[in-house]
Amino acid sequence: MKEFHTTLNRKLYYAISFGIILLMTFGLLISNPRIGNIKMGYTLHSVLLVLLALSILLYPRYETRPFRVVLIIVTTAYFYTLFFLYPDTWSTFIFLCFIPAISILLFDTKLFYFSLVLNGFLITLSFCYIYTVDQGARYYHIETDLVGNILNFAGSQAILYFIFHVTNMRIQKQRVYYEQVQNAERLKTTGQLAAAVAHEIRNPLTVVKGFLQYYEGNDDFKKEYKRNFSLMIDELDMAEHVISQFLSIAKPDKETRSSRIVVKSVLDDVTELLKTYGLLHDNHIELQVKEDCYVSANPIELKQLLINLIKNAIEASPHGANVLVKAVKRKGMVEIEVKDNGRGMSKEEISLLGTPFYSLKSKGTGLGLMICYNIVGKYNGTIEFSSDPGSGTTVTLQFPESS
Repeated sequence: MKEFHTTLNRKLYYAISFGIILLMTFGLLISNPRIGNIKMGYTLHSVLLVLLALSILLYPRYETRPFRVVLIIVTTAYFYTLFFLYPDTWSTFIFLCFIPAISILLFDTKLFYFSLVLNGFLITLSFCYIYTVDQGARYYHIETDLVGNILNFAGSQAILYFIFHVTNMRIQKQRVYYEQVQNAERLKTTGQLAAAVAHEIRNPLTVVKGFLQYYEGNDDFKKEYKRNFSLMIDELDMAEHVISQFLSIAKPDKETRSSRIVVKSVLDDVTELLKTYGLLHDNHIELQVKEDCYVSANPIELKQLLINLIKNAIEASPHGANVLVKAVKRKGMVEIEVKDNGRGMSKEEISLLGTPFYSLKSKGTGLGLMICYNIVGKYNGTIEFSSDPGSGTTVTLQFPESS
Protein backbone atom coordinates (compact mmCIF):
# COMPACT_ATOMS: atom_id res chain seq x y z
CA MET A 1 0.00 0.00 0.00
CA LYS A 2 1.65 3.17 -1.21
CA GLU A 3 1.12 5.62 1.60
CA PHE A 4 4.04 7.96 0.87
CA HIS A 5 3.00 9.39 -2.47
CA THR A 6 2.22 12.93 -1.40
CA THR A 7 4.82 15.44 -0.27
CA LEU A 8 2.90 16.11 2.96
CA ASN A 9 2.83 12.42 3.94
CA ARG A 10 6.51 12.07 3.13
CA LYS A 11 7.49 15.09 5.23
CA LEU A 12 5.36 13.90 8.16
CA TYR A 13 6.86 10.41 7.96
CA TYR A 14 10.44 11.68 7.98
CA ALA A 15 9.72 14.14 10.80
CA ILE A 16 8.35 11.33 13.01
CA SER A 17 11.17 9.00 11.94
CA PHE A 18 13.88 11.49 12.86
CA GLY A 19 12.19 12.04 16.23
CA ILE A 20 12.20 8.29 16.95
CA ILE A 21 15.81 7.94 15.82
CA LEU A 22 16.79 10.89 18.04
CA LEU A 23 15.15 9.27 21.07
CA MET A 24 16.93 5.97 20.39
CA THR A 25 20.24 7.83 20.04
CA PHE A 26 19.66 9.58 23.38
CA GLY A 27 19.08 6.16 24.92
CA LEU A 28 22.41 4.96 23.52
CA LEU A 29 24.49 8.01 24.55
CA ILE A 30 22.85 9.45 27.67
CA SER A 31 22.84 7.70 31.07
CA ASN A 32 23.72 4.38 29.45
CA PRO A 33 25.37 2.05 32.04
CA ARG A 34 27.44 0.42 29.27
CA ILE A 35 28.80 3.62 27.68
CA GLY A 36 31.99 3.61 29.74
CA ASN A 37 32.65 -0.05 28.98
CA ILE A 38 32.47 -0.41 25.22
CA LYS A 39 32.33 -4.13 24.67
CA MET A 40 30.30 -6.52 22.55
CA GLY A 41 26.93 -5.56 24.07
CA TYR A 42 27.29 -1.82 23.50
CA THR A 43 28.66 -2.37 20.00
CA LEU A 44 25.71 -4.62 19.15
CA HIS A 45 23.33 -1.95 20.47
CA SER A 46 25.01 0.69 18.29
CA VAL A 47 25.01 -1.46 15.14
CA LEU A 48 21.34 -2.42 15.50
CA LEU A 49 20.40 1.22 16.11
CA VAL A 50 22.14 2.23 12.86
CA LEU A 51 20.48 -0.63 10.94
CA LEU A 52 17.05 0.21 12.35
CA ALA A 53 17.50 3.92 11.56
CA LEU A 54 18.53 3.11 7.97
CA SER A 55 15.60 0.71 7.58
CA ILE A 56 13.13 3.34 8.75
CA LEU A 57 14.58 6.08 6.53
CA LEU A 58 14.84 3.88 3.42
CA TYR A 59 11.39 2.31 3.72
CA PRO A 60 9.59 4.92 1.56
CA ARG A 61 12.05 4.19 -1.25
CA TYR A 62 11.84 0.40 -1.04
CA GLU A 63 8.24 -0.23 -0.07
CA THR A 64 8.29 -3.96 -0.82
CA ARG A 65 7.41 -7.02 1.24
CA PRO A 66 11.04 -8.28 1.53
CA PHE A 67 12.07 -4.88 2.86
CA ARG A 68 9.17 -4.93 5.32
CA VAL A 69 10.30 -8.33 6.57
CA VAL A 70 13.81 -6.93 7.04
CA LEU A 71 12.36 -3.97 8.95
CA ILE A 72 10.40 -6.26 11.29
CA ILE A 73 13.40 -8.55 11.90
CA VAL A 74 15.74 -5.64 12.60
CA THR A 75 13.18 -4.03 14.93
CA THR A 76 12.64 -7.32 16.76
CA ALA A 77 16.40 -7.88 17.11
CA TYR A 78 16.84 -4.31 18.41
CA PHE A 79 14.19 -4.53 21.14
CA TYR A 80 15.23 -8.02 22.29
CA THR A 81 18.82 -6.80 22.45
CA LEU A 82 17.71 -3.94 24.71
CA PHE A 83 15.79 -6.43 26.87
CA PHE A 84 18.84 -8.65 27.46
CA LEU A 85 21.45 -5.86 27.63
CA TYR A 86 19.56 -3.76 30.17
CA PRO A 87 17.70 -6.15 32.49
CA ASP A 88 17.16 -3.44 35.11
CA THR A 89 15.09 -1.34 32.69
CA TRP A 90 11.61 -2.80 33.08
CA SER A 91 10.17 -0.76 30.19
CA THR A 92 12.02 -2.90 27.62
CA PHE A 93 9.51 -5.69 28.28
CA ILE A 94 6.70 -3.34 27.19
CA PHE A 95 8.50 -2.77 23.87
CA LEU A 96 8.57 -6.53 23.30
CA CYS A 97 4.80 -6.72 23.74
CA PHE A 98 4.15 -4.19 20.99
CA ILE A 99 6.53 -5.38 18.26
CA PRO A 100 3.62 -6.71 16.07
CA ALA A 101 2.06 -3.23 16.16
CA ILE A 102 4.68 -2.11 13.61
CA SER A 103 3.27 -4.44 10.95
CA ILE A 104 -0.20 -2.97 11.55
CA LEU A 105 1.20 0.42 10.53
CA LEU A 106 2.60 -1.18 7.36
CA PHE A 107 -0.87 -2.49 6.31
CA ASP A 108 0.46 -5.99 5.63
CA THR A 109 -1.67 -8.93 6.79
CA LYS A 110 0.90 -11.69 6.25
CA LEU A 111 3.59 -9.63 7.91
CA PHE A 112 1.40 -9.12 10.98
CA TYR A 113 0.91 -12.86 11.46
CA PHE A 114 4.61 -13.41 10.84
CA SER A 115 5.60 -10.88 13.52
CA LEU A 116 2.95 -12.24 15.92
CA VAL A 117 4.27 -15.80 15.62
CA LEU A 118 7.91 -14.69 15.71
CA ASN A 119 7.34 -12.56 18.80
CA GLY A 120 5.46 -15.36 20.56
CA PHE A 121 8.26 -17.82 19.83
CA LEU A 122 11.00 -15.45 21.03
CA ILE A 123 9.16 -14.42 24.21
CA THR A 124 8.60 -18.10 25.05
CA LEU A 125 12.34 -18.76 24.76
CA SER A 126 13.03 -15.65 26.87
CA PHE A 127 10.67 -16.72 29.66
CA CYS A 128 12.14 -20.23 29.61
CA TYR A 129 15.62 -18.71 29.98
CA ILE A 130 14.51 -16.48 32.87
CA TYR A 131 12.76 -19.34 34.67
CA THR A 132 15.41 -22.06 34.21
CA VAL A 133 18.74 -20.24 33.85
CA ASP A 134 18.47 -16.71 35.23
CA GLN A 135 16.05 -17.66 38.07
CA GLY A 136 15.52 -14.03 39.04
CA ALA A 137 19.19 -13.05 39.25
CA ARG A 138 18.94 -10.31 36.63
CA TYR A 139 15.23 -10.35 35.81
CA TYR A 140 13.78 -10.23 39.28
CA HIS A 141 10.81 -8.09 38.12
CA ILE A 142 9.91 -10.80 35.58
CA GLU A 143 10.61 -13.93 37.64
CA THR A 144 8.74 -12.70 40.73
CA ASP A 145 5.43 -12.80 38.88
CA LEU A 146 6.21 -14.97 35.87
CA VAL A 147 2.63 -16.17 35.37
CA GLY A 148 1.32 -12.61 35.58
CA ASN A 149 3.85 -11.39 33.03
CA ILE A 150 2.95 -14.25 30.69
CA LEU A 151 -0.71 -13.31 30.98
CA ASN A 152 0.12 -9.65 30.39
CA PHE A 153 2.05 -10.54 27.26
CA ALA A 154 -0.75 -12.79 25.99
CA GLY A 155 -3.29 -10.04 26.71
CA SER A 156 -1.24 -7.46 24.82
CA GLN A 157 -1.04 -9.76 21.79
CA ALA A 158 -4.79 -10.33 21.92
CA ILE A 159 -5.39 -6.55 22.02
CA LEU A 160 -3.05 -6.06 19.06
CA TYR A 161 -4.85 -8.80 17.14
CA PHE A 162 -8.21 -7.15 17.84
CA ILE A 163 -6.90 -3.76 16.67
CA PHE A 164 -5.43 -5.38 13.56
CA HIS A 165 -8.67 -7.25 12.80
CA VAL A 166 -10.84 -4.13 13.10
CA THR A 167 -8.36 -2.02 11.11
CA ASN A 168 -8.05 -4.64 8.39
CA MET A 169 -11.84 -4.94 8.05
CA ARG A 170 -12.15 -1.19 7.62
CA ILE A 171 -9.40 -1.15 5.02
CA GLN A 172 -11.10 -3.95 3.07
CA LYS A 173 -14.40 -2.06 3.14
CA GLN A 174 -12.69 1.09 1.92
CA ARG A 175 -11.02 -0.91 -0.84
CA VAL A 176 -14.37 -2.34 -1.97
CA TYR A 177 -15.90 1.13 -1.86
CA TYR A 178 -13.02 2.51 -3.92
CA GLU A 179 -13.47 -0.27 -6.51
CA GLN A 180 -17.21 0.51 -6.67
CA VAL A 181 -16.45 4.17 -7.24
CA GLN A 182 -14.02 3.24 -10.02
CA ASN A 183 -16.61 0.94 -11.58
CA ALA A 184 -19.22 3.70 -11.42
CA GLU A 185 -16.81 6.04 -13.21
CA ARG A 186 -16.27 3.43 -15.91
CA LEU A 187 -20.03 3.00 -16.30
CA LYS A 188 -20.42 6.74 -16.59
CA THR A 189 -17.74 6.88 -19.27
CA THR A 190 -19.36 3.95 -21.08
CA GLY A 191 -22.74 5.64 -21.00
CA GLN A 192 -21.33 8.87 -22.38
CA LEU A 193 -19.56 6.96 -25.14
CA ALA A 194 -22.74 5.05 -25.95
CA ALA A 195 -24.81 8.22 -26.16
CA ALA A 196 -22.22 9.78 -28.47
CA VAL A 197 -22.10 6.94 -31.03
CA ALA A 198 -25.65 5.52 -30.86
CA HIS A 199 -27.12 8.19 -33.14
CA GLU A 200 -24.42 7.67 -35.78
CA ILE A 201 -24.95 3.89 -35.73
CA ARG A 202 -28.73 4.04 -35.83
CA ASN A 203 -28.84 6.24 -38.94
CA PRO A 204 -27.20 3.73 -41.33
CA LEU A 205 -29.16 0.88 -39.72
CA THR A 206 -32.41 2.71 -40.40
CA VAL A 207 -31.44 3.27 -44.04
CA VAL A 208 -30.46 -0.37 -44.60
CA LYS A 209 -33.59 -1.61 -42.83
CA GLY A 210 -35.76 0.65 -44.99
CA PHE A 211 -34.31 -0.72 -48.23
CA LEU A 212 -34.69 -4.31 -47.01
CA GLN A 213 -38.34 -3.68 -46.13
CA TYR A 214 -38.85 -2.19 -49.59
CA TYR A 215 -37.25 -5.19 -51.31
CA GLU A 216 -39.24 -7.57 -49.11
CA GLY A 217 -42.46 -6.12 -50.46
CA ASN A 218 -41.24 -6.10 -54.07
CA ASP A 219 -42.76 -8.91 -56.16
CA ASP A 220 -39.73 -8.98 -58.48
CA PHE A 221 -37.80 -11.02 -55.90
CA LYS A 222 -38.26 -14.73 -55.36
CA LYS A 223 -39.72 -16.07 -52.12
CA GLU A 224 -36.40 -17.56 -50.93
CA TYR A 225 -34.80 -14.14 -51.28
CA LYS A 226 -37.66 -12.55 -49.35
CA ARG A 227 -37.06 -15.01 -46.51
CA ASN A 228 -33.47 -13.83 -46.40
CA PHE A 229 -34.64 -10.22 -46.33
CA SER A 230 -36.93 -11.04 -43.42
CA LEU A 231 -34.06 -12.68 -41.55
CA MET A 232 -31.80 -9.67 -42.16
CA ILE A 233 -34.51 -7.31 -40.92
CA ASP A 234 -34.83 -9.38 -37.74
CA GLU A 235 -31.08 -9.18 -37.21
CA LEU A 236 -31.14 -5.42 -37.73
CA ASP A 237 -33.91 -5.22 -35.13
CA MET A 238 -31.61 -7.18 -32.82
CA ALA A 239 -28.73 -4.79 -33.53
CA GLU A 240 -30.98 -1.81 -32.84
CA HIS A 241 -32.06 -3.36 -29.57
CA VAL A 242 -28.43 -3.97 -28.62
CA ILE A 243 -27.78 -0.26 -29.08
CA SER A 244 -30.77 0.54 -26.85
CA GLN A 245 -29.49 -1.94 -24.28
CA PHE A 246 -26.05 -0.36 -24.46
CA LEU A 247 -27.63 3.00 -23.74
CA SER A 248 -29.59 1.54 -20.84
CA ILE A 249 -26.29 1.04 -19.02
CA ALA A 250 -26.21 4.78 -18.52
CA LYS A 251 -29.97 5.20 -18.24
CA PRO A 252 -31.76 1.92 -17.42
CA ASP A 253 -35.14 1.37 -19.02
CA LYS A 254 -37.35 -0.27 -16.42
CA GLU A 255 -40.47 -0.14 -18.59
CA THR A 256 -39.36 -2.87 -21.02
CA ARG A 257 -42.28 -5.15 -21.76
CA SER A 258 -41.94 -8.67 -20.42
CA SER A 259 -43.82 -11.80 -21.42
CA ARG A 260 -43.99 -15.44 -20.39
CA ILE A 261 -41.24 -17.18 -22.35
CA VAL A 262 -40.64 -20.85 -23.03
CA VAL A 263 -36.95 -21.31 -22.28
CA LYS A 264 -36.61 -24.28 -24.64
CA SER A 265 -37.98 -22.26 -27.56
CA VAL A 266 -35.54 -19.42 -26.97
CA LEU A 267 -32.59 -21.79 -26.63
CA ASP A 268 -33.58 -23.61 -29.79
CA ASP A 269 -33.58 -20.32 -31.70
CA VAL A 270 -30.23 -19.24 -30.25
CA THR A 271 -28.67 -22.63 -30.93
CA GLU A 272 -29.87 -22.58 -34.52
CA LEU A 273 -28.45 -19.10 -34.97
CA LEU A 274 -25.02 -20.02 -33.48
CA LYS A 275 -24.76 -23.48 -35.04
CA THR A 276 -22.87 -22.21 -38.10
CA TYR A 277 -20.58 -20.08 -35.92
CA GLY A 278 -19.68 -23.16 -33.87
CA LEU A 279 -18.98 -25.27 -36.95
CA LEU A 280 -16.20 -22.87 -37.95
CA HIS A 281 -14.15 -24.38 -35.09
CA ASP A 282 -15.84 -27.79 -35.18
CA ASN A 283 -17.66 -26.95 -31.93
CA HIS A 284 -21.14 -28.36 -31.38
CA ILE A 285 -23.80 -27.11 -28.99
CA GLU A 286 -25.40 -29.84 -26.90
CA LEU A 287 -28.85 -28.97 -25.53
CA GLN A 288 -30.43 -30.54 -22.45
CA VAL A 289 -33.64 -28.59 -21.88
CA LYS A 290 -36.96 -29.47 -20.27
CA GLU A 291 -40.02 -28.02 -22.01
CA ASP A 292 -41.77 -26.95 -18.80
CA CYS A 293 -39.33 -24.13 -18.00
CA TYR A 294 -40.89 -20.66 -18.17
CA VAL A 295 -39.51 -17.24 -17.26
CA SER A 296 -40.86 -13.70 -17.44
CA ALA A 297 -38.58 -11.48 -19.55
CA ASN A 298 -38.25 -9.63 -22.81
CA PRO A 299 -37.56 -12.30 -25.48
CA ILE A 300 -35.10 -10.15 -27.43
CA GLU A 301 -33.08 -9.36 -24.31
CA LEU A 302 -33.07 -12.99 -23.18
CA LYS A 303 -31.85 -14.06 -26.62
CA GLN A 304 -29.17 -11.39 -26.51
CA LEU A 305 -28.05 -12.63 -23.10
CA LEU A 306 -27.84 -16.27 -24.20
CA ILE A 307 -26.15 -15.42 -27.51
CA ASN A 308 -23.40 -13.54 -25.67
CA LEU A 309 -22.78 -16.35 -23.17
CA ILE A 310 -22.92 -19.25 -25.65
CA LYS A 311 -20.78 -17.37 -28.16
CA ASN A 312 -18.20 -16.76 -25.43
CA ALA A 313 -18.29 -20.47 -24.55
CA ILE A 314 -17.70 -21.44 -28.21
CA GLU A 315 -14.78 -19.04 -28.48
CA ALA A 316 -13.27 -20.32 -25.22
CA SER A 317 -13.56 -24.01 -26.17
CA PRO A 318 -10.74 -25.84 -27.95
CA HIS A 319 -11.17 -27.16 -31.49
CA GLY A 320 -13.68 -30.00 -31.64
CA ALA A 321 -15.01 -29.58 -28.09
CA ASN A 322 -18.73 -29.38 -27.29
CA VAL A 323 -20.56 -26.62 -25.45
CA LEU A 324 -23.20 -27.90 -23.04
CA VAL A 325 -26.36 -25.87 -22.49
CA LYS A 326 -29.04 -27.11 -20.14
CA ALA A 327 -32.04 -25.72 -18.29
CA VAL A 328 -33.81 -27.16 -15.25
CA LYS A 329 -36.20 -26.03 -12.51
CA ARG A 330 -34.85 -25.76 -8.96
CA LYS A 331 -36.94 -24.57 -6.02
CA GLY A 332 -39.06 -22.07 -7.89
CA MET A 333 -36.18 -20.91 -10.08
CA VAL A 334 -35.25 -21.70 -13.67
CA GLU A 335 -31.55 -22.49 -13.88
CA ILE A 336 -29.69 -22.24 -17.19
CA GLU A 337 -26.11 -23.50 -17.43
CA VAL A 338 -23.61 -22.86 -20.21
CA LYS A 339 -20.49 -25.00 -19.86
CA ASP A 340 -17.35 -24.95 -21.98
CA ASN A 341 -14.09 -26.91 -21.93
CA GLY A 342 -11.75 -23.96 -22.29
CA ARG A 343 -8.68 -22.89 -20.36
CA GLY A 344 -10.71 -21.79 -17.35
CA MET A 345 -10.18 -18.73 -15.17
CA SER A 346 -8.62 -17.84 -11.86
CA LYS A 347 -10.63 -16.35 -8.97
CA GLU A 348 -9.09 -12.95 -9.66
CA GLU A 349 -10.18 -13.06 -13.31
CA ILE A 350 -13.71 -14.13 -12.34
CA SER A 351 -13.98 -11.22 -9.88
CA LEU A 352 -13.30 -8.74 -12.70
CA LEU A 353 -15.88 -10.14 -15.13
CA GLY A 354 -18.68 -7.71 -15.96
CA THR A 355 -16.58 -4.60 -15.40
CA PRO A 356 -16.30 -2.22 -18.35
CA PHE A 357 -13.36 -2.70 -20.72
CA TYR A 358 -12.12 -5.87 -19.02
CA SER A 359 -11.96 -8.90 -21.28
CA LEU A 360 -9.89 -12.07 -21.56
CA LYS A 361 -10.13 -11.87 -25.36
CA SER A 362 -7.30 -10.19 -27.22
CA LYS A 363 -9.74 -7.88 -29.02
CA GLY A 364 -12.54 -7.90 -26.46
CA THR A 365 -14.00 -4.84 -24.76
CA GLY A 366 -15.87 -6.45 -21.87
CA LEU A 367 -19.07 -4.64 -22.86
CA GLY A 368 -20.89 -7.85 -23.82
CA LEU A 369 -20.69 -9.31 -20.30
CA MET A 370 -21.50 -5.94 -18.80
CA ILE A 371 -24.74 -5.92 -20.80
CA CYS A 372 -25.40 -9.52 -19.68
CA TYR A 373 -25.15 -8.47 -16.03
CA ASN A 374 -27.51 -5.59 -16.76
CA ILE A 375 -30.13 -7.87 -18.35
CA VAL A 376 -29.93 -10.45 -15.56
CA GLY A 377 -30.33 -7.78 -12.90
CA LYS A 378 -33.32 -6.25 -14.68
CA TYR A 379 -35.31 -9.48 -14.33
CA ASN A 380 -34.28 -10.25 -10.73
CA GLY A 381 -31.93 -13.00 -11.81
CA THR A 382 -28.42 -14.00 -10.83
CA ILE A 383 -25.34 -14.90 -12.83
CA GLU A 384 -22.42 -16.89 -11.42
CA PHE A 385 -19.16 -18.09 -12.95
CA SER A 386 -17.56 -21.31 -11.73
CA SER A 387 -14.11 -22.06 -13.07
CA ASP A 388 -10.58 -23.21 -12.33
CA PRO A 389 -7.54 -22.86 -14.57
CA GLY A 390 -7.43 -25.75 -17.03
CA SER A 391 -10.90 -27.14 -16.24
CA GLY A 392 -13.29 -25.00 -18.28
CA THR A 393 -15.97 -22.56 -17.15
CA THR A 394 -19.62 -22.95 -16.17
CA VAL A 395 -21.94 -19.95 -16.29
CA THR A 396 -25.10 -20.39 -14.22
CA LEU A 397 -28.13 -18.17 -14.73
CA GLN A 398 -31.08 -18.21 -12.37
CA PHE A 399 -34.43 -16.51 -12.97
CA PRO A 400 -37.70 -16.70 -11.02
CA GLU A 401 -40.03 -19.24 -12.57
CA SER A 402 -43.03 -17.77 -14.32
CA SER A 403 -46.28 -19.53 -13.47
